[in-house]
Amino acid sequence: MLRQVPLTCFGQDELTEHFNEPSFTRNEEAFNQAVCFEALRDHRRPRSALRSAPLVDSYDGEAAVQAVRAQWRTRQLLKAAARLMERSGLHGVSMQAVADEASVSVGLIYRYFSSKQDLLLAVILEVIHEFAARVPAAVTGAGDDPVERTAAGFRAYCEVIDQYRHAAVLTYRESRALSIESREQIKELEVRTSDPLRSAIRDAVTAGIFYPVDVDLLTCDLLFLAHAWVLKHWHFEGSYDLDSYISAQIALVLRASLDVRYQRKYCHLIGNPESLRESVL
Repeated sequence: MLRQVPLTCFGQDELTEHFNEPSFTRNEEAFNQAVCFEALRDHRRPRSALRSAPLVDSYDGEAAVQAVRAQWRTRQLLKAAARLMERSGLHGVSMQAVADEASVSVGLIYRYFSSKQDLLLAVILEVIHEFAARVPAAVTGAGDDPVERTAAGFRAYCEVIDQYRHAAVLTYRESRALSIESREQIKELEVRTSDPLRSAIRDAVTAGIFYPVDVDLLTCDLLFLAHAWVLKHWHFEGSYDLDSYISAQIALVLRASLDVRYQRKYCHLIGNPESLRESVL
């Protein structure tokens, strides 16, 4: 649980002057404490870890609060837009409807986004940016073993998809409403975010642990399986929770990809060691 930082870290007056809109009046103390914590925590993060708002270069209470406030506002608007657009589609949602869903004024939305298309693009890019932050971290954290890295990368993809279900659906359903330039940007970023997973699979093939599979094809297959958790959630939710779905899909893919000599080594990932062949390394 995040530790709450006292309001005095910036001073009561310094905080409250920024949070005088109606939507901030509910639970104001808890919100301000959370903002205070975020400002201190984000100040210590690398600049590359922050995407929704700029970070000050030197500690400045005023600027830090403003930056975190912009982050909170952006997240609030993107979540509201994603929920509405999933239900009604891009053309069935007005900026006023987004404002009502987020409990803000329409004017506030236009301070951040100039159109519904800008909102939709931001919703999609938020998911891609989350992939870019969490997938490489998961792959690196799994160590040098390419199979463990592959499994960790797939798990990270699924966890991001699960966290951003509404936005993931919109990527498939509404991206045609974006400009050609925006769609090309999304495609380029999606390829980039899959590079850590692609690299892990390539290393497994090079080491002879995987059969000589098509690296790009297997990478895309894993991405499709991650998205299927959301696109076919109505089907899977009766049989799987997120963790069991991830484990089952990893086992399915690895059983088809692992050279038989290595199956026993990775029985913790593919399950049921009694069913494996007796050959070992």
